[in-house]
Amino acid sequence: MIRVLDFLFSLFGLIVGFPILVLLTLIGLFDTGSPIFTQQRVGRNKKTFVLVKFRTMKKDTASVASHLASSASITKFGHFLRRTKLDELPQLWNVLKGEMSLVGPRPGLVNQEELTKAREAKDVFNVRPGITGLAQVNEIDMSTPQLLAETDAKMISTLNIKSYFQYILMTVTGKGSGDRVK
Repeated sequence: MIRVLDFLFSLFGLIVGFPILVLLTLIGLFDTGSPIFTQQRVGRNKKTFVLVKFRTMKKDTASVASHLASSASITKFGHFLRRTKLDELPQLWNVLKGEMSLVGPRPGLVNQEELTKAREAKDVFNVRPGITGLAQVNEIDMSTPQLLAETDAKMISTLNIKSYFQYILMTVTGKGSGDRVK
């Protein structure tokens, strides 16, 4: 049932949000010259996929977890995108393709070995990663891998249609601040 909701909501979001996506892409083009950011992430069953986001950091920023990046790397427009969570909109494409869910554990980077081990131990890779979830609305990010894996496992074990909609609503209304940056 959740996959059907993911598909319908992501398709609807991409169609209805298309003008916003185009506008943000154009603004991002002037901001960084390259508004779309792609990165290899670890998904369901530890299969890697290419995550798509709006670029919020300068092009030459190292490909590391947000909590390891310098806040000086974030552009002015990037701050706006992160604060409003609009940088996540292109991930609706990942959801539509079935690589992600709207709700699930945030996909980690391939080089985040400590997080991968912690998630393996908690069977977190048995589900699709998500755009938002329990950890995100509680401001738990990848800087605390063990806590994140435990929170992800708790969310997975209790996820139902009601909590699915709660996490989405909490995210849209501004609960959680996104990934921390040094």
